[in-house]
Amino acid sequence: MHTLYHYPYSQHARRVVSLLEEAGIDYELRHVAMDKGEFMSPEYMAINPNHQIPTLIDGEVKIHESNAILRYLCLKHGLTDWYPEDLVTRALVEQWLDWGQCRLSPAVVDIVLNKVFMGPEGDKDAINQGEEKMVELSAILDDGLRSREFLAGDRPTIADLAVGANIFHLGLADAIPAQTNIQNWFDRISALEGFRKSLPEAA
Repeated sequence: MHTLYHYPYSQHARRVVSLLEEAGIDYELRHVAMDKGEFMSPEYMAINPNHQIPTLIDGEVKIHESNAILRYLCLKHGLTDWYPEDLVTRALVEQWLDWGQCRLSPAVVDIVLNKVFMGPEGDKDAINQGEEKMVELSAILDDGLRSREFLAGDRPTIADLAVGANIFHLGLADAIPAQTNIQNWFDRISALEGFRKSLPEAA
């Protein structure tokens, strides 16, 4: 049994839940109340010294980073549909995983954290910076989907779950990109049962 330390408004935790649900892997959620600061508690810091969500516990194995967790689950459970073995397809998956984490995620955090969760105390400069970045990033994502149903081909992979979790997060701030390729792709991701089950109940 896998144990996932989780918060429903963490896009990084939701992508892992999406895969667990899609693959039918047994797991247990341990709620970490980020809104109450539990991610900084000594108890959670002993589990994840980075004080971030999620963390996966699998017996003696403990993994902190969401994309590393996705890869681990795919390799352990032989989920080659979600993490293809073909070199070219795998390279595309890796590219979009890194792009989502290194380029897209910071812009999403700037917008959503400050516009939604911080309320009147949100940093307006950070919001503006995030929105400016999204102009470029949306164009890159739209172009990447121009000739593909999904980011790495004709079926979804963990890259789609990861990037899709970020795009859903933008929806909390009414900031999902409007390009047709992105909208159509996001509709396909949103139709996945595992993706739907990962969403916060209020969504």
